[in-house]
Amino acid sequence: MSHEASLWVGGTENPQAKMRLFCFPAAGGGTLAFRGWAQQLPSDIEVRPIRLPGREMRIGEACFDDAYQAADALADGLSDYLDKPFAFFGHSMGSLLAFELTRSLRRRGGPMPQILMVSGRRAPSLPLSRSLYHTLPDTQFVDVLRTHYAGGTSETVLQEAQLMALFMPVIRADFAITDVYSYASEAPLDCPIHAFGGEDEPEFGVAELDAWRNETSGYFNRTLFAGDHFYLNEASRAALLSYIAEVLQAQLRAQ
Repeated sequence: MSHEASLWVGGTENPQAKMRLFCFPAAGGGTLAFRGWAQQLPSDIEVRPIRLPGREMRIGEACFDDAYQAADALADGLSDYLDKPFAFFGHSMGSLLAFELTRSLRRRGGPMPQILMVSGRRAPSLPLSRSLYHTLPDTQFVDVLRTHYAGGTSETVLQEAQLMALFMPVIRADFAITDVYSYASEAPLDCPIHAFGGEDEPEFGVAELDAWRNETSGYFNRTLFAGDHFYLNEASRAALLSYIAEVLQAQLRAQ
């Protein structure tokens, strides 16, 4: 089945692929966060980065600032792409969106991801242990991006007033998704969950990553990689992609 171009989905169609991997970016991120992934993963995996409103070709659209609204919109937006086995990978805010999208699909009785991979975020049931970032004045907000999320937004962009004027509302809205999120208790998911984090993550500890275990009745695994919050942008990217390839191909073999 051929798919019409979607505003929600980047990447390229690969008719030979046996599985789709949808990738959900961190706050302020877009499809470019996952550039190069398709070339570094096996050819039977079709990489589909998610494009949220407010960025790239959707720059004029209003951003989401609520995880539940975003998840329901994603469930609609991706419906045409769930016609073959698929998995989700989310980083930071993207982990929360991937998780709530999975629960939204379950409520609808729709197809479910075969594997949920979450990265760089404490389990959703745990409250934030920091102040709310999305309401900070601009200068303090930029300081947070520079110090806590180094590698997420380039220093060039942070220092360029006109670019920041463009990006700031998007990044604020994305942070609001995490800041105002209120966990609703539901039955654990059936699909396996793989949780990833950087060994030097500044915002939470291993126990808070391990708590994702409570969100599945199936297999759970937690893996740490060298690096901080954006470990996957650095030297650990190859190791992460190698792990993802192994997990997805094992799933394909088991079908």
